[in-house]
Amino acid sequence: MSGVRTRRQAAEASSPSPQEKRLPNGNGKALSPNTREERSEDSENVFLFYPNLIGYSRIVLALASLYYMPLHPRTCSLLYSVSCLLDALDGVAARHFNQSTKFGAVLDMVTDRCTTACLLVFLSSAWPRWALLFQGLISLDLASHYIHMYATLVMGGTDQSHKKVDETRSWILNLYYSNNKVLFVFCALNELFFIALYLLSFSSPILSPSLLQPLPNNPGQSTQPGNPAHPIASMLFASPYSAGALEMQRANKMDSFWPWVIAGVSFPIMAGKQIINVVQLVKASRWLAEGDVENRRALGITGRKRG
Repeated sequence: MSGVRTRRQAAEASSPSPQEKRLPNGNGKALSPNTREERSEDSENVFLFYPNLIGYSRIVLALASLYYMPLHPRTCSLLYSVSCLLDALDGVAARHFNQSTKFGAVLDMVTDRCTTACLLVFLSSAWPRWALLFQGLISLDLASHYIHMYATLVMGGTDQSHKKVDETRSWILNLYYSNNKVLFVFCALNELFFIALYLLSFSSPILSPSLLQPLPNNPGQSTQPGNPAHPIASMLFASPYSAGALEMQRANKMDSFWPWVIAGVSFPIMAGKQIINVVQLVKASRWLAEGDVENRRALGITGRKRG
């Protein structure tokens, strides 16, 4: 009897359950409600979430602004500004549609860093005398955000957002990241300052003294001896795409009044943003160092040399 019972039990175990019986068309097994729900959740395409679609549009607008950047200041500024303003919209969309994702957060930060770096690279070429300063700003921006993200991932865990900074660690960073209005004002005016500098490269002989200015008593002559006020690029430069030819084509394309006003208003916020970058870099570095000390202590490693 035990053998019969065993074979019967084996047959019952091998037979499909009511939920696993094949469908009439023979295309598979019936799915339980829980399985259907899990399959539905797994089928979500994070890359097509609304905030991420906004992020892709930011990249397209940024690329378009880079195309127009050398010689079309108004078109470039408009495209670049819209790309930056969409940075606030993707966060609103993420909260509204409950579509906050790690990919979206990284996409947002990488887009911000790349667009700002590209603009500063142009400013370095437009004003070579200030190139070292712009290169330093690029390095500070990239280094501070990278180390901050890495420290958050290593020390805070994979589930902690880089925007969650404990007040005891840094009240400045806590205020900066926890208050959306403060974050928007600093980021917006920081970009606005660099846009103003970009516009000044088309208009201000104070920052770019090599811009050709017509003499007041002789409109046909410029302050550069032997050159007409508006010469053809091929008359002066072998390549119309050289730095000098492009600078000449940018000369006096627009009035400098409003760019100076925008630069003056936004400069204090821009300077404050750089101070925050320095604080972020220092705090993240110290956080990583604290983790190194704890790990070495846990492993029984000391800094003394072995005899």
